Amino acid sequence: MLAQGGHAVLTLMSLLLLLWHQAAPIEVPQDLKQPPTIIKQSVKDYIVDPRDNIIIECEAKGNPVPTFSWRRNGKFFNIGKDPRVTMRKRSGTLEIGFRSGGRPEDYEGEYQCFASNEFGVALSNKILLRVSKAPLWPKEVLEPVVVTEGSPLVLLCNPPPGLPPPYTFWMNSEEPYNDTSYNATDPYGEGVKSIYRLLWPHNRLQRAKACPTPTIKWFKKGGDLPAGKVKFENYNKTLKIINVSEEDAGEYVCMANNQLGSIRHSIFVQVKAAPYWLDKPTNLVLAPDENGRLVCRANGNPKPNIQWLINGQPVDSSPPNLSRQVLGDTIIFRSVQMGSSAVYQCNASNQHGYLLANAFVSVLDMPPRMLGPKNQLIKVIENNRTFLDCPFFGSPLPELRWFKNGQGSGLDGGQYRVYINGTLEIKRARAEDEGTYTCVANSILGTAENQVRLEVKEPTRIVRAPEHQSAIRGSAARFDCKVVSDPSLPITVAWTKDDKPLYIGWRLKKDEDSLTISNVNEGDEGTYACTAQSEIDQDSASARLTVLEEASLNPSVSSALPPDRPDPPIDLDLSDPAARSIRLTWIPGNDHRSPVTQFLVQFEENRYEPGRWQDLSTYPGDLNSVVLQLSPFVNYQFRVIAINSVGQSQPSLPSLRYKTSGAAPDAIPKGLRGWGSKKDNMEITWEPLLDLERNGPNLHYNVLWRRKDLEEWNNVTIVGSKYVVHNTETYVPYEIKIQAWNEFGPGPESNVVTGYSGEDKPTDSPTDLRVSKVDSTKANIHWKPVDLNSVHGEFKEYRLYYWRESSLVPGLVVSKEKKTKGFYSTVDEPSAILGDLVPYSKYKIFMVVANNRFESPPSNTVEFTTKEGVNGSRMGRPQLETLLPNVTEFTLRLPDRSTRYKFYLSALTQVGAGEVFAEESPHFANEVAPGREIWNLTVEPNSNYANVSWRHNFPAGSSEFVLEFTLDSDKTVKVVPVKQQPPITVADLIAGAKYHLRVYSHELNSVSSKSVTFKTKAGETPPGQVELGFQPAYIDEVDIATQGWFIGLMCAIALIILILLIVCFIKRSRGGKYPVRDKKDLPLDPVDLKDQDGSFDYHSDEDNKPLQGSQTSLDGNVKESDDSLVDYGEGGDGQFNEDGSFIGQYTVKKDKDETEGNESSEATSPVNAIYSLA
Repeated sequence: MLAQGGHAVLTLMSLLLLLWHQAAPIEVPQDLKQPPTIIKQSVKDYIVDPRDNIIIECEAKGNPVPTFSWRRNGKFFNIGKDPRVTMRKRSGTLEIGFRSGGRPEDYEGEYQCFASNEFGVALSNKILLRVSKAPLWPKEVLEPVVVTEGSPLVLLCNPPPGLPPPYTFWMNSEEPYNDTSYNATDPYGEGVKSIYRLLWPHNRLQRAKACPTPTIKWFKKGGDLPAGKVKFENYNKTLKIINVSEEDAGEYVCMANNQLGSIRHSIFVQVKAAPYWLDKPTNLVLAPDENGRLVCRANGNPKPNIQWLINGQPVDSSPPNLSRQVLGDTIIFRSVQMGSSAVYQCNASNQHGYLLANAFVSVLDMPPRMLGPKNQLIKVIENNRTFLDCPFFGSPLPELRWFKNGQGSGLDGGQYRVYINGTLEIKRARAEDEGTYTCVANSILGTAENQVRLEVKEPTRIVRAPEHQSAIRGSAARFDCKVVSDPSLPITVAWTKDDKPLYIGWRLKKDEDSLTISNVNEGDEGTYACTAQSEIDQDSASARLTVLEEASLNPSVSSALPPDRPDPPIDLDLSDPAARSIRLTWIPGNDHRSPVTQFLVQFEENRYEPGRWQDLSTYPGDLNSVVLQLSPFVNYQFRVIAINSVGQSQPSLPSLRYKTSGAAPDAIPKGLRGWGSKKDNMEITWEPLLDLERNGPNLHYNVLWRRKDLEEWNNVTIVGSKYVVHNTETYVPYEIKIQAWNEFGPGPESNVVTGYSGEDKPTDSPTDLRVSKVDSTKANIHWKPVDLNSVHGEFKEYRLYYWRESSLVPGLVVSKEKKTKGFYSTVDEPSAILGDLVPYSKYKIFMVVANNRFESPPSNTVEFTTKEGVNGSRMGRPQLETLLPNVTEFTLRLPDRSTRYKFYLSALTQVGAGEVFAEESPHFANEVAPGREIWNLTVEPNSNYANVSWRHNFPAGSSEFVLEFTLDSDKTVKVVPVKQQPPITVADLIAGAKYHLRVYSHELNSVSSKSVTFKTKAGETPPGQVELGFQPAYIDEVDIATQGWFIGLMCAIALIILILLIVCFIKRSRGGKYPVRDKKDLPLDPVDLKDQDGSFDYHSDEDNKPLQGSQTSLDGNVKESDDSLVDYGEGGDGQFNEDGSFIGQYTVKKDKDETEGNESSEATSPVNAIYSLA
């Protein structure tokens, strides 16, 4: 497995970013008046192709926009007179075209660009324009050169001129020789010397030839050969020095040795150098009456001459200026005034070249201003170097300070570093570094500030990387790539094969954590890499797939083994011991068909953590002898691990132990800070040195502190990592530093850190707290600030306490939980906005001032009311829903339970809308009806129904309740809304089933009874009835048996029945015939009219009707049981669907429904007034 990652790339980018931040100057905003600045120009030695048009670049910025002019060979170049020459718009770049004829050679010469506006003139370099010319060898006849073996020989070469200068090669019949620029004399003479003058970056010193072939060694008198800059070529006969510098000058000696003797030769090297910058002048912005300086320092060999110009003219010939003084390479300005802006040029030159730099001096009077974007969000990876930019400007130059979360005395030192251009560097971002950083630029003309919000994210890491594998052709291969990353950062995972994007086709399938290749063939062999990338970082890993033939088809191929991990190194040897280093040498093991790419050296010491192996360093795979850098006072032993593309070897056997000698500490304790845990103390804490940083026995710390306004230092020696200074004044600044010691002496002192003693309670409170501009969700807060000296600590914030006292909606009570909001402000008339308020409510507020530990007494309490909220959704505009004519319900899913909505309903025809009905809903989640309760829920169960009763204090006739039944066997939940007052009879329950029941308010769901559990009695379903399952219905139970009217009615009915029975009995007992059908025309059935004794009996059809009060089932039979569930519905089975669901709405049996039939109609019984539920 090869874990590559973008970490090396990110490290390089961080380094480049650091260099840029260190070098970035303070820029003058482009909207301010300023002299011109050259931003782009052609190279000094400009060689052009004669076949192309000539373009000489010159770009500049300034305000007003600069105008451009050119000089050619020191004279004004009139562009308008030459039709071939044009100048680009708003630019000084020249274009010379030859479509209409002309020769490029006619335009050779020295060009210089001038950019000017009312504040000064800037100059470009002098650009030497030349046309390229190819070298042309002259015709000549070469005669053979005959020499005696061993005699000196000089072969002359006069190459023809060309532009650019041509490279010269020497060639014989065997190989080419390149750049043979040396003087050869008698190779066997003693003390022969040559002199070289080097001006190029790469130079070779060559010497010596003999038979037998000598051994060549090189030396430099008075010192070592330039480290890292020397290469030996041509079997050590050539010494090549790369990037020659002045330090490389001196005498070099080459010594040749063979069996016949030795010879040496000295070569004197002189290094000549064109000028190069030591201190290049930069733009200078000054306020009136300020002082400043321009510095121009350059070096070279010979030493360059420095010349100053102003707006392109020598300073010596310009009008005298009392505020300006030229002192060699420095110009000093004193008490500058408005109107003295100009562009100064510094020219450093010697016989080998020149340097030219422009730097303007601009006199401005400008209060501080921020140049970067407001409230920028920066996301960084944890433990990475981080830069927070805060570009600013002002004249005089403001002082810039950084604060975190509006607190502290300024961030600088420790892990923070502030650059001159306003950038804050956090050396290692951690999770606790998250927050809002404020940069404040302050000068005598005012203050400006900006904020940057920093979010620290977890790195993107591949935790299960792909591994090398071999697959038989036709089988499947799978590469894992499991990634973990910060949950807030979306990531993408991409696969490549041999560094090319991988096409995901039908054979290749990619899921979240892997790549699968089915039906592997030879074309799939290669290196597969997965890259996981977020918006701010990435990680990658790769592995190789080897495709094998099947063993039965090609045994010779299948016998070829795939690469494997290397064997561990052997024979570890220690040599060249020194105080803090030693050389470790080993013999590499078998690499198993994959070259070793790295060696990992680990160490173990037996003083602090015996038995624990730690990584020391890694080295390239082509080395087997390295010098290890060690720490003092450690007893080391080492082992080596070899790494190839497959993985790591087993560790080698450990080396012998090597104990380094002790020394004074090198490290400075980190995390030094001072803070007060009490109002009269200051705790000084720091991070103790690591074990390998001790460097010797008896480690202790020398802590020094003093009041910031006093000069005498106090000190104490301590072994731990904390010291408490007692009897301090409240919140006083102290300067603190620390130094580590051991038996060998002191280590370096830390930088001075500012700490503070403890804080006390603030004595003053904010006054005159008031509100203004109150709307439905926010209010403006105003107050008078306190004297910051009364805070008795670090001023943290003004802390506002606020709570919702009540709602203006009648009958609603709200939670009075106090909330806080902090405001950091140091202005004379502070104000802030309090948001996220609930509309149509009464609020109370008061304010305190807070330091890090305490709060002041509260200010005056202010009461205010928010306005009624705006109609419509939170999106800012109403939502419209059109419903069909037969729809009477509409359900809205609320995205925000804490928001009140207002609903409008109207009927709509083609003519227009009717009357609008409006209602607000729902109640806020934290609003409850005052004192509303449901209690004393009781259930009296029967086999298939139950009597339910409860008590409540809701207004009579204006409340609706919901009965929630939960069947214990399958946890099925059914709800039954009821409008009647308790008690209620619930029918259609399952016999012998266990239920859980609770009752709650339909309007205020939070008002509920306690849940009760009951079980219906066991019983059988009466014949002719279908068990409906879990479908509870309810009966509005009224105990009419105790009602007087009911008793009287029953008595009357009983009396009438008794009289009728007596009459019927008397008439039947007579045995006669009764003319009761005198008016009937229908014939009588002889069979029906015949009595058992053969006589006919005339009797009324009504005699066959059931008695009043009896009940008839749907099939015409008299019911055998009065307990049927049908009695509790309207019309038997008609009130239920097949699935047992309720239909209809609270419908009471009507008398007319019972009497609408013919003779089979059933009389209405007041006992059986049934209610059905939807």
